[in-house]
Amino acid sequence: MGHGPVVFLASQSPYRRELLGRLLDTFECFRPDVDESPLPAEPPEQLAQRLARLKAGAGAANAPGAVVIGSDQVAALGTQLLGKPGSVDRAVSQLLQCSGQVVAFHTAVCVLGPGSGDQLEHLDTTRVRFRNLSEADARRYVEADQPLDCAGSFKAERRGVILLESIDSRDPTAIQGLPLIWLADALRQRGVQII
Repeated sequence: MGHGPVVFLASQSPYRRELLGRLLDTFECFRPDVDESPLPAEPPEQLAQRLARLKAGAGAANAPGAVVIGSDQVAALGTQLLGKPGSVDRAVSQLLQCSGQVVAFHTAVCVLGPGSGDQLEHLDTTRVRFRNLSEADARRYVEADQPLDCAGSFKAERRGVILLESIDSRDPTAIQGLPLIWLADALRQRGVQII
């Protein structure tokens, strides 16, 4: 059990919760109430960074003595944003759109607190090259992994790797939603005992 400030994760994502659980035994989660709509002509990486800041800010307002982690991930095929599909047909369609293409996953993190210190920010961009997919490939994969709540319609930590030619990343946890290499250092800077 670590010592130091209380840590809040400004997310209800089960993926981010599981990832943060690799670093910390105890932390709190809450759902930040922020509008996630992109601004007109907002680049995907700036959208991810802005939303991470908003989520961390929402948490810091409610827990001024805590360390608050805000994070967001935006997937983009060129300038087109790839949201969470929500249905099997939309997931299959999204995968076919990504077939033979490179998709950039921009994962932003903002750490605030405790107190009024400067925010720590990080952006990790993971480039994923999809292999050429048939509709049958896409349907079988979606049925197997059910990636309906995942931007880009695949789970790299599961069978999603079979859809890919390559993943270019500095941090393999970033594609899952929370870059732990950077975050571990940021938390140590904030006085959170990791080990």
